[in-house]
Amino acid sequence: MELFYTSPENITLDAARLVIDGDEFHHLARVLRKKTGDLILVTDGNGSRCEVRIVDIGKKSLEGEILDHSVVERPNTGVTVAISLLKAPQRFELFLEKATELGVSTIIPMITARTVSQPTRDRVQGRLGRWRTIVLSAARQSKRYYLPQLGEPLSFRQVIALQGYDLKLIPYEISDEAPEVQCAGKNTLFLIGGEGGFSEKEVEEAKTAGFREISFGKTILRAETAGIFAVAFVRTQLLSVKASEWF
Repeated sequence: MELFYTSPENITLDAARLVIDGDEFHHLARVLRKKTGDLILVTDGNGSRCEVRIVDIGKKSLEGEILDHSVVERPNTGVTVAISLLKAPQRFELFLEKATELGVSTIIPMITARTVSQPTRDRVQGRLGRWRTIVLSAARQSKRYYLPQLGEPLSFRQVIALQGYDLKLIPYEISDEAPEVQCAGKNTLFLIGGEGGFSEKEVEEAKTAGFREISFGKTILRAETAGIFAVAFVRTQLLSVKASEWF
């Protein structure tokens, strides 16, 4: 069955009912043309898994009967990617889509010393809406029961001051440090620079803040490719451990 999302407040377990509205309703009812009686899977993006029968389709929302409810265990491994905003919006959006499919936990748009694109606060709010739509679509396609967190852009110094990570890594294009780190079962933060990479000063500041410099190989990767590779790097490690630790 296909997976759809609704906000937690739209789920009433006691009454075995839920509501889907907004863009998800439009996609479900207007694009896919689901009908009453159809069965779908629904999540709140925080682990809930509901098997649902559609009982009513209105103009702006639909109501479903919850036939079965369970909670999917949160993965033991977490991956946060703080990535510079990019000059070409479509490249940043490609990263959002592919990182979500691969299992990223949190995405932090970042402004570094060499970040070319530094939108105003009003433009950021508009972009956040589009970014979250892209993340939601990718999560739906890959059947993720936990939606990645995506917040407003932070400065480089705000990011390196963040706490709560077991591993903090900064891939650096001139580094020759092999990425001999084990991420399974840990919460890892990657820093990904934008066009031109990180400045030497930023690399030193990150190291002082507890980040470990690593290499992603001899070739130079575009920022969006490096961000996708970071998540794929962790996902590949998980293939050799028990399934409960997978994304």
